[in-house]
Amino acid sequence: MANNSIPERKDVPDSNKWDLITLFKTDEDWEKALSQIVPAAEKLSKFKGKLSLSSGNFLSALKLSEDLWKNAELVGNYAGLQHTADESDSAATDRVGRYSMAYSKASAKLSFFDAEILSIPDEKIRVWTALPEFADYKVYLEKLLYLKPYVLSEKEERIMALQSEAAEAPQKTFSVLSNVDLSFGDIEINGKKEPLTQGTWSRFMDSNDRSVRENAYKKFYGVFEQHQHTLAELYAGSVNQDVFEMRARGYKSSLEKALYKDKVPTSVYHNLIETVHKNLPALHRFYALRKKVLKLDELRHYDVYAPLVKTVDVKISYDEAVDICKNALSVLGGEYTDILCGGLKNGWVDRYENKGKRSGAFSSGAYTGYPYILMNYKDTVIRDVFTLAHEGGHSMHSWYSAHNNPFMQYNYTIFEAEVASTFNEELVFRYLFKNAKDDEMKTYLSAMRACDITATLYRQTMFAEYELKAHELVENGTPLSAEVLRKTYRALLEQYFGPEMCFEPNSDMEGLRIPHFYSAFYVYKYATGISAALALADRVLNGGEKEKDDYFKFLKAGGTYYPIETLKVAGVDMSSAAPVQAALDVFTQLIAQLENMLKI
Repeated sequence: MANNSIPERKDVPDSNKWDLITLFKTDEDWEKALSQIVPAAEKLSKFKGKLSLSSGNFLSALKLSEDLWKNAELVGNYAGLQHTADESDSAATDRVGRYSMAYSKASAKLSFFDAEILSIPDEKIRVWTALPEFADYKVYLEKLLYLKPYVLSEKEERIMALQSEAAEAPQKTFSVLSNVDLSFGDIEINGKKEPLTQGTWSRFMDSNDRSVRENAYKKFYGVFEQHQHTLAELYAGSVNQDVFEMRARGYKSSLEKALYKDKVPTSVYHNLIETVHKNLPALHRFYALRKKVLKLDELRHYDVYAPLVKTVDVKISYDEAVDICKNALSVLGGEYTDILCGGLKNGWVDRYENKGKRSGAFSSGAYTGYPYILMNYKDTVIRDVFTLAHEGGHSMHSWYSAHNNPFMQYNYTIFEAEVASTFNEELVFRYLFKNAKDDEMKTYLSAMRACDITATLYRQTMFAEYELKAHELVENGTPLSAEVLRKTYRALLEQYFGPEMCFEPNSDMEGLRIPHFYSAFYVYKYATGISAALALADRVLNGGEKEKDDYFKFLKAGGTYYPIETLKVAGVDMSSAAPVQAALDVFTQLIAQLENMLKI
């Protein structure tokens, strides 16, 4: 859709919008539900100091809590979806703000709840959870008790809570500095100046024109370098906060603290890094191939995202994309594809771009209502077919989780989330590759997949290793200055990219501009997610009914187990390095395939 034809939200046909009627029929119904959040919290707060008096008292409080948060999720989902569909809609913006205020008030009134549950003797909790009437709350309570060794006294927890807003200052300041205060100027393309921003940066890096890539790269990192000491202090503040919380609660390391909640052993993190290290020669081989294909004397860091092969001309309508998903995912059976494709065509998806709509794509699964998907689908962009399959994977995971679990245990973790989505992408890739009509399409798909694995497995592991090194430096008493952080990051750049890559003096500023670093030890989940997804795709495609049934057990588990256990149910053991190695073997095979296709 051309920019000059992007419609106003009011002009988008209903058939192309998501149908929010499964959340609320009218805005008035939403208002009524919103008005119930704070009074429900006030009602529940009257149980303060009384939770342990009897099993009946405790059960009543749990039911009130469940009803409150189920309603709050519904209210928040409706407001958030309307807002993302048109961020210029002042009424939708107002709804988001009022929901946020109600949620904050309710949370403040109920800050005692989990702490008071943890003050009840473990044995009493276990006796109660063995009663049939507590079945819907058993998993929630068991997971809460698991956190108990690191819960502090009531006074200490109050201090930690009072300090939490100040703890967010580094991340908030980084966000404002990076997205609002910094100005990157313009880039000239064919005599026309275009603004260089955080949003347009990737488009310039994708350019076929090397001078455009070089100019954008040097301007972008030049601006960040002017603020290197501020950026370093902000990231140091975030790491110092992580280390403070780790020490205050008694964890052995910041890594252990971050992984403990999901019961992920720190060995999973270390296995990932070690396995990727062993397979860096394959990545170096990919960059050598890139250098030859682009016919460069020197491969520089701003050449990493240049198109490796010519973009194929396609025109795949939205309905055709749904049909591709249906065919690619047919191995999962009729129920899965009927539910997914029925939803994709009838009310789950906000399909196309409109003025004011949030860019990109996401799935917003919740316990009540459809697992909605925001898209900005373009029929000339083949990647959008993969995006639809990816978000559809998230939505089906949410659908099965919500339909097979009580509210208090339906939520799965981020560690698991990327598996179901990337699994779908892999099946679509294999389907399109198998049915490609010519070598040009096969080469394009292979190059795209190799770049995806590079970005998701290798790059995110490099990020994960950088985070680990930064936290270990502070834990061992070394302050994080701009010099220390840049030196640490440059060493990783050189190690991961290998001998074919030439860097600029300020290439290491990348380590000071990544927003995800302010959510410590998050990015490794992308790498483990794609590893598990590739392993499960192989298992399901090459297996029988058992392998398919195991995968559905994973989709239906929700938050019943911890993620390592859930994935074992699916048939992949992420406590072992084997799935990561298998994914890297797929990458190595892709590179060999590309070398053959491109006659390198």
